[in-house]
Amino acid sequence: MRLLHAIYRPVLRWALRHRIITLGVALAFFIAAIYTATTIGSEFMPPLDEETALFMPISDPRISLTEATKILRQQDEIIAADPAVAMVVGKVGRAETSTDPAPVNMSETTITFKPKDQWPKGLTKDAILARLDEKLQIPGVTNIWTQPIRNRIDMLSTGIRTQIGIKVFGPDLNVIEQISEEIKEVVSQVPGATDLYAERTTGSPYLEMTVDRPAADRYGLNVADVEDAIETAVGGKNLTTTIEGRQRFPVRVRYARDFRENPQQLGDVLVTGSNGAQVPLNKVVNIKTTLGPSMISSENGLLRGSVLLNVRGRDVGGFVNQAQRAVAQQVKMPPGYYIEWSGQYENQISARKRLELVIPIVLGIIFVLLFRTYGSAKEAAHVLLAVPFALSGGIFLVKALGLNFSVAVWVGFIALFGTAVQTAVVMVIYLREAVARRIAAEGQLTRAGLHAAVMEGALLRLRPKVMTVATVVAGLLPLMWSTRTGAEFMRPLAAPVLGGMLSSLVHVLIVTPVIFTWLCERELQRE
Repeated sequence: MRLLHAIYRPVLRWALRHRIITLGVALAFFIAAIYTATTIGSEFMPPLDEETALFMPISDPRISLTEATKILRQQDEIIAADPAVAMVVGKVGRAETSTDPAPVNMSETTITFKPKDQWPKGLTKDAILARLDEKLQIPGVTNIWTQPIRNRIDMLSTGIRTQIGIKVFGPDLNVIEQISEEIKEVVSQVPGATDLYAERTTGSPYLEMTVDRPAADRYGLNVADVEDAIETAVGGKNLTTTIEGRQRFPVRVRYARDFRENPQQLGDVLVTGSNGAQVPLNKVVNIKTTLGPSMISSENGLLRGSVLLNVRGRDVGGFVNQAQRAVAQQVKMPPGYYIEWSGQYENQISARKRLELVIPIVLGIIFVLLFRTYGSAKEAAHVLLAVPFALSGGIFLVKALGLNFSVAVWVGFIALFGTAVQTAVVMVIYLREAVARRIAAEGQLTRAGLHAAVMEGALLRLRPKVMTVATVVAGLLPLMWSTRTGAEFMRPLAAPVLGGMLSSLVHVLIVTPVIFTWLCERELQRE
């Protein structure tokens, strides 16, 4: 403390003599922080490393179950061969639940990695995924990489399984698909776009069977006989239900796959009429293949398509801002059609709107409490100036660490505001008490006496202020270099507090006494 006193005393004395320069430097520091803030990206939440990955390739809607299963096996074999992978589990299409309406052309592979201490030195998860993505490039298949827990949260909250989704709304599926392709081409030119896929709302093959009523009448068949044959042979007919424990399974009968593999074989299915006549199905039914939607999505009373993509190498907020401008300039929307940006970005917008409401309320509450404490708006505003200077240090450290603005970062700033104001309040109390002692001892307050009192009160405040900052720094530093699970969230939360406490240390020890002295001198002049 003797060393700190020896350094602090001449610095504070110089600042009191050169108040304009001191306040100018402080203002320049704050302006530089505001400019730095404009160069920092934004995101909803820092990506949490779940130590697993979810591979979600999407193929053509016309793909058969047999071919989709074959491709899945090939992909899983390639992934399992990677030396950093411990286990691979994949599925095709939907699971046994009504909440997962995935079509056949969509598969999911959950990848579990080996412990990181078994990885080669310097290898990262992003490098592993980039290596796997390069090996898994298959014509007609679009690769999408995410994480299991994050994917479920995104799907439940926004219906989009990637970081960003561009929803296209309108009355016609064909037009929606065309617009989605145009948006995909435009967004692909924006730096950072990866895993781009425009949903194919149409193009899925359907087998259409139309009963030829005159032909059926010639063979003595009615429409019901023909439809019963189609239902039983192709779709399957439920005969009964078996109960296994708490589960129920329908018992269904239909032709074996060899007899219904293609339209020609289906045409050979015999239709038995009420008169006992047996007629091949192709004699009384027109069989043809048509294309239609593989899955129809609707939202807000309109049909919906979407463009899916992830962002790598830059912040999500900056990417979306640039992509929105590009889409608005290059994609012309027909009347009755519009787009919405969704995915994690939708959560980011929601969180930003809430923070825009919460942060002013927090600052307002702090100001009201200060006003009730001091009974003066000037004093309250003086103490509240600790907030922007604490904000400046936090911004510089966030920038230095390469972090983006996120909910975690702003929660750290909110915590910082309270701590910075509290330390400023204590400094002002020390300065007021020193001035009161000077007045009691001398009977009046002169300019020289004011400066002496401010020096006395500030020097008394040096030890508790340094102890406060040292305690906060010592408590937060372990979070800065931690690599355990959850460190991705804790580091952005701790960075603003750590940087802000260091900058508020300088502000409270130097700038606060200068402003206090300036306000007291104005009161002396008025008296």
